[in-house]
Amino acid sequence: MQYSNIQFDKNHNVEFYKTLQKRVRGYFKENQITRYGDYRMVLKTIFMLALYLVPFILLLTVVNSVWLALLMWVLMAFGMAGVGLSIMHDANHGAYSKNKKVNSWMGAVLYLAGGSDAMWRIQHNVLHHTYTNVTGMDDDIDPGAVMRFSPHEKRRKFHKYQHIYAWFLYGMMTLMWITTKDFKQLYRYKKMGLTQTQSGSYNKLLAITIISKLLYYAVFLVLPLIFTPIAWYFTVLGFFLMHYITGFILGCIFQPAHVVPTSNYPLPDESGNIKADWAVSQLLNTANFAPKSKLLSWYVGGLNFQIEHHLFPNICHVHYKKLSRIVKKTAEEFNLPYHSQKTFWGALKVHGQMLKQLGTKD
Repeated sequence: MQYSNIQFDKNHNVEFYKTLQKRVRGYFKENQITRYGDYRMVLKTIFMLALYLVPFILLLTVVNSVWLALLMWVLMAFGMAGVGLSIMHDANHGAYSKNKKVNSWMGAVLYLAGGSDAMWRIQHNVLHHTYTNVTGMDDDIDPGAVMRFSPHEKRRKFHKYQHIYAWFLYGMMTLMWITTKDFKQLYRYKKMGLTQTQSGSYNKLLAITIISKLLYYAVFLVLPLIFTPIAWYFTVLGFFLMHYITGFILGCIFQPAHVVPTSNYPLPDESGNIKADWAVSQLLNTANFAPKSKLLSWYVGGLNFQIEHHLFPNICHVHYKKLSRIVKKTAEEFNLPYHSQKTFWGALKVHGQMLKQLGTKD
């Protein structure tokens, strides 16, 4: 089914989102603040980019031991994940700044991680946010045959072990970005007519993807191979370790927000209609976690408040915690669910339970 044919029910619980939007607008107006980022985003941007790039510079200039080199790669992993979660994510949603050029520049930092901002916007903004947990439309629940993230996908015998091996495969996420994923997505999104949602033709996007990958490898792999005075295989190991840790972090942040027992995985009927308002569907298929953990929330760019992010993706994450009180109260007034795990570990636990359930039951 084409993505453009799927429609949410505009006559079902639509008053919830209208009321919520009015209250959120009132919050910003009453407090005389903008929905975009502020000085906190600037400080975080400096910190996260430094956490990623300073160890890299040290790797090329002063590091001369294997263990110190590996430590630099590990620090870069936490920096890379932080850049993606706290900077690139808001920017590609247009929430970092009211200046579109600033959003474009900050969104392009994904190239520093070997990814493609255009492919990310299609997968995340267009498909995931519009069709959250809709099988066949949401790429975030379509990791291929190796894992089963939806009850509507075919269950294979080896899926009964996915609650064990999934954690290891999460580490491969960004390694897939820097190799094959962006090219496969570009070809598939062209066939779906989605590349036209981004600036530039298919050929231009393909050229940018190829050139950006070559530059990424030249800078972040070839230069360390040349300038770091350790055996080449330790540099390759460090590069792999950086991406593996980054992928693991990202997997552990994003998947427990949607692949959980409370999600209902909506299916469109033959006409492409989903019997739920879009905003209500977000509540049904999204979960928060660790709302009281300031450090975690700061590091992951407020994505522990996934409900707020999905309902208001164009609002910067620095506002999510305060908005969560408004969202929760409004959901309760309309007798709608507001799923939230008290701790991060609790979220990982229920995600693991869901993986086991999906691996053993049809």
